[in-house]
Amino acid sequence: MFRPTARRVAAAGLLGAAVLTSLTACGAAPDDAAGKNGKVQAGSATSAADFGGLDALAGAAQAEGELNVIALPADWANYGEIVKAFEAKYKVKVKSENPDASSADEIAAVKSRKGQKRAPDVLDLGIAFARSGATENLFAPYKVAAWDKIPAAQKDAQARWYNDYGGYVSIGCDAKRIKTCPATFADLLKPEYKGKVALNGNPTKSGSAFGGVYAAALANKGSFADIQPGIDYFAKLKKSGNFIPVESTPATVEKGETPISIDWDYLNAGYADQFTSKGVDWKVSIPTDGVYAQFYSQAVNKEAPHPAAARLWMEFLYSTEGQNLWLKGYARPVLLPVMTADRTADQGFVAKLPAVQGTPSFPASEELDKAKATLAEKWDKAVS
Repeated sequence: MFRPTARRVAAAGLLGAAVLTSLTACGAAPDDAAGKNGKVQAGSATSAADFGGLDALAGAAQAEGELNVIALPADWANYGEIVKAFEAKYKVKVKSENPDASSADEIAAVKSRKGQKRAPDVLDLGIAFARSGATENLFAPYKVAAWDKIPAAQKDAQARWYNDYGGYVSIGCDAKRIKTCPATFADLLKPEYKGKVALNGNPTKSGSAFGGVYAAALANKGSFADIQPGIDYFAKLKKSGNFIPVESTPATVEKGETPISIDWDYLNAGYADQFTSKGVDWKVSIPTDGVYAQFYSQAVNKEAPHPAAARLWMEFLYSTEGQNLWLKGYARPVLLPVMTADRTADQGFVAKLPAVQGTPSFPASEELDKAKATLAEKWDKAVS
């Protein structure tokens, strides 16, 4: 598995802009490649139709030969298999850099490498960074073939970004170390879980830890506009001795140091697969008293050095094949409702998803900003 601390930061957009000291490249980006029909520059194409169709887009991408990606751990939402499938299908080499980077790092790379061959072509971002990057005019408008199937609330009206996959806050538990695994936030307060409950980091920096506090708020009469009950909950959990200030990672899970971990369901479900052979019986449940979900978003760098390959990557991700590959990694693709209706979703993968009740709702950007500010002000004092 992976150590996903930095990637987790992206989910709720909790880091401010960061300066990348390691991302220094030289050399100018190549000239913009034209579509096979010779009428449209790849960097200006807003759909595959501008190239004359998907086959022509694929041809232009193959002529470029490469795709630069960043912040894509191989074991995060099945990205390792997704990359291999894309390379095999289209004969375009994917060059992956800094897989544990955060969304802030991705945005910084776009800015610092402007006009350079090593700039990222495509981005996988937390929603707050997708919105801010679009506002800064960093992304190219592009509508994939499945554009109309993406819910309006899950995409930018100008097609500068759109959601890709997401998950729910869940509770992972080592059933060989814990006699009765907790299923709710209320359960986690029981004395039998003393010294056993962890988040993956500080919620002022970690996206899924942030989600854990948000979910706890919803479980304790809070709301998207009021995260304070979640902070109070963890203060109580800390005072009881149940909450431990240990960052949950694959290593701590395997060693039994964090036998109960609050994390995204697709990460916890991945642990269950990974550690079965190592004697860890990792159970996953989505707490019914605090249901919180969040998506990541995709975007194309406006000045991508491989603009045709960037657009082909987007087409692949939002194809039935690409969406099912995310689903295989326990991540819930944005087109899952449509694919369920038209029966193109892989039912074997759907059946393995952790069970959840109800339909998710999502906080507005203003509510996320308020929650972020409240956590920054009050979290450390609450759990110190």
